[in-house]
Amino acid sequence: MAALSNLNELDLEVATSQTPRTVTTAELGALFREHVQFIARSLRRLGVPDSDVDDTVQEVFVIASRKLETIARGAERSFLYGTAMRVASNARRVGKRAQVRRVDAPVDEEHPGFDTAPSVEELVDQREARAALDAVLETMTVEMRAVFTLYELEEMTTAEIASLLGVPQGTVSSRLRRAREHFEQHVRAMQARTDREGREP
Repeated sequence: MAALSNLNELDLEVATSQTPRTVTTAELGALFREHVQFIARSLRRLGVPDSDVDDTVQEVFVIASRKLETIARGAERSFLYGTAMRVASNARRVGKRAQVRRVDAPVDEEHPGFDTAPSVEELVDQREARAALDAVLETMTVEMRAVFTLYELEEMTTAEIASLLGVPQGTVSSRLRRAREHFEQHVRAMQARTDREGREP
């Protein structure tokens, strides 16, 4: 059973081929366009603060551009996600040392002139929900967090996750079960805390 922690040591050799291939600028651009949103969401869900997501996305794709010639065709997404996990792990370590945490409000950059912005109350609710989710995810191991976010938030199947992470499907199911139990336990504890605070005079 390949552990996620071994990915760094193996240099993601599962996702790389032995024979280098020629890569065009168009292919690199297509790779970016196809996967950039998924990688950005994954980095956020892996604990990278919103303020650092752009830089970490860039780091993932810089690493991929250097190794693209050796990535097996069809394994690009797995390689990018494995790289994102390593970069997120490094970013989280740096973030913990700096103790800088903030939650950004979502911004509609595509349509800045449209009145599609949520109300102040909706923004507060979104921030609180995002902060609560982040707080629970922060308590999970990276292995559980990856499986949980890919299944619950990216809506991937266990077979797709197993392929992406390079682990058996049974391992994915086991991690998902543990992650769900962990999530539910923490949500119940948070709800109980909120209920107690609401009853206090």
